[in-house]
Amino acid sequence: MTHLRGVKPPVEPDSSALAKAPAAPKQLSAYARAEWKRIMPGLIERGIITRGDLGGVEDYCRARGIVREIEDALRASGEIDMKLCRLQDKAMQTARQLAAEYGLSPVSRARVGSVAADDEDEPNAMMIGRSRTRA
Repeated sequence: MTHLRGVKPPVEPDSSALAKAPAAPKQLSAYARAEWKRIMPGLIERGIITRGDLGGVEDYCRARGIVREIEDALRASGEIDMKLCRLQDKAMQTARQLAAEYGLSPVSRARVGSVAADDEDEPNAMMIGRSRTRA
């Protein structure tokens, strides 16, 4: 039996998914808005984003925007500012975590695919009771 502890469930199309990408929130930085415009078409196409998910997507874009803004500040100063480096690292971690929620990274997409492939031959313990009651 495959143990699924720590594995996120697959990201699947939602019945109330948005059909059209909303405009990027105005309060986002230019980098964050660019990230919104870059990722939103794919999320809409996959049918996984609902109105309730927009806050999380906005947070992901904000974290990616912060990473880029700090990179600009570090390059402009020409010095290594450890406070900015730690802040950038935290923003990158946050962005990676949020990206995994929406299947935005190659690893999260591969993990979703590998979990489904591993479980095809084994019965799903969560479905055994349901299949008996329906049969």
